[in-house]
Amino acid sequence: MKKRVFAAMLAAMLLLGVLAGCSAAQPAAADGDLLAQIQQRGELIIAMEGVWAPWTYHDENDQLVGYDVEVGQMIADKLGVKATFVEGDWTTLLAGVESGRYDMVINGVEVDDERKAKYSFTDPYCYIRTALIVRDDNNTIHTFEDLAGKTTANSIDSTYMTLAEQYGATVSGVDSLDQTLEMVLSGRVDATLNADVSFYDYMNVHPEAALKVAALTDDASLVAIPVRKEAATESLVKAVNQALAELREEGKLSEAAIKYFGSDISQDPQSN
Repeated sequence: MKKRVFAAMLAAMLLLGVLAGCSAAQPAAADGDLLAQIQQRGELIIAMEGVWAPWTYHDENDQLVGYDVEVGQMIADKLGVKATFVEGDWTTLLAGVESGRYDMVINGVEVDDERKAKYSFTDPYCYIRTALIVRDDNNTIHTFEDLAGKTTANSIDSTYMTLAEQYGATVSGVDSLDQTLEMVLSGRVDATLNADVSFYDYMNVHPEAALKVAALTDDASLVAIPVRKEAATESLVKAVNQALAELREEGKLSEAAIKYFGSDISQDPQSN
C-alpha cells in the first residue's frame, strides 16, 4: 500500500516537473528575442506624438494619420502582426522604448551620435533638412550662427533644441509644431528649428502665416526607427530593415511620402 502511494506521489511530482518545464520553456523562447515576443503576441507597439503634421496627427475625424502612421502600419503588415499606436509627449517616447513599454518609436526621429550610443537604429526611411524659421519681418537672423543670444522654442530633448543651444540660443520647451510657430508669430521667441517638410506642410495649411525660412542645413538628416540597444533587438532591426527595403522597392514609401509631403523624402538625395 505504501509502495503504491509513494509511486503515485512520485508520478505526480514528475508530471508537475514536466508541466513546469514546458511552461517555463515556452516564454523563454520569446524572452530572449524581441521579434519573437512581437510575433508571439501578434502586436507591434509603436510610440509617436500624434501632434506633428504631417508625420503623426489627427484628421478632421480625429483619426490618427500621417506618414509615420502609414510607415508603421506597412512594417507591421510585413511582420505579419497588428500595429498598435500609442501617443505620448516627445519627452516620454524614447524613455518608453528603453523601459520596454514600446517596441519602437516611429516619429520622424533623426539619427545623431548621442542617440546612436543609446539606441539601435534601423536603416533610414527618409531624409530631411533642418529649417531655421523666423517671422517674415525678421532682419537680424540669416544664418544659424545668428542664433547666438536669441530665443527659440522647440520640443524638449529634440535634435532641434540641441542644435539651437549649440548655436547659443536660449530654448523654451513646447509640445507641438503649431505651438512653436505661434510663439514665433507672436514675438515671444525669435525663431524655431524644425524639419523643412513639416514647415512647408504648415504653410500649405496656413498660407497667411507671416513666417519664412532664414536658413537650411546643408546636409540631409537621416530619419530612422530606434529600438532598445541590446542583443534581443538585433533580429527585429534586421526584420524591419528587410521590410523597409521591400517597401522602397515596391514604391510604397515613395507613395506615402508624396501623399503627405508633396515630395519623395524617402529617397537619399546623395544617390541622385
